Amino acid sequence: MISKNEIKYFVSLNQKKYRLSEKKFLAEGLKIVLEGLESIFPCEVVLITYEFAENNDVLIKQLKRNNVRIEIVNSIDFQKISDTKNPQGIIGVFRYDVLIFSPSQMHPNVLVFIDNVSDPGNLGAILRACDWFGISEVLISPQSSEYLNPKVIRASMGSVFHLMVYDDVDYKILNEMKKQNYQIICSDIEGEDIFKFNFPTKYILTFSSESSGPSQQLISLVDKFITIPKKGNAESLNVSVAAGIILSRTI
Repeated sequence: MISKNEIKYFVSLNQKKYRLSEKKFLAEGLKIVLEGLESIFPCEVVLITYEFAENNDVLIKQLKRNNVRIEIVNSIDFQKISDTKNPQGIIGVFRYDVLIFSPSQMHPNVLVFIDNVSDPGNLGAILRACDWFGISEVLISPQSSEYLNPKVIRASMGSVFHLMVYDDVDYKILNEMKKQNYQIICSDIEGEDIFKFNFPTKYILTFSSESSGPSQQLISLVDKFITIPKKGNAESLNVSVAAGIILSRTI
């Protein structure tokens, strides 16, 4: 039986400061919870509503056989924990370890750096695109949204569970990676045509907010600028759309 104090505790995980201090986060929705249960992230508990339990009896039995702790929560308390207006009725509480990026360690030839992308939906969509195109390591600047924000996790459709994501990565790290023979490739409004660009052997591909463009910290480190040529009248592309197009050229 879940207590009122536990409900209050789970509600607090909707705030970044508690996610950081407790090293836990919420993942909402059936697909995303199942992705999490198959990942390396330990699951503390799966919270479900009475309605979800009635409609998913086989699944609930399977999870219990796999020793997953399941707690049924009334709809009022569940809505307090949920970050959505129309919840599916299932939320997973997962634990995580903070990853510290070290330039001296071995890394893939292609990494992604997220520069000043504060919109959680955009960040989640970029992480999903990275997962699709086989990017395994993603670095996120301090000015970007936190990747364990519930909105980011939802927008990623569970891809956060498949990636090594390094939060609050200082721009100085990029300079250290340049010493490891990585080139910094920056996507922007102006630059070399992405469809004609020859990628180097080792590089870090950067994506920035479409409203403000690359930060000055990033610009000072860039080796090459690339762009997606346009034919229409749109002023810019959404950063997650642009990321998907550019990432398709990395495979």
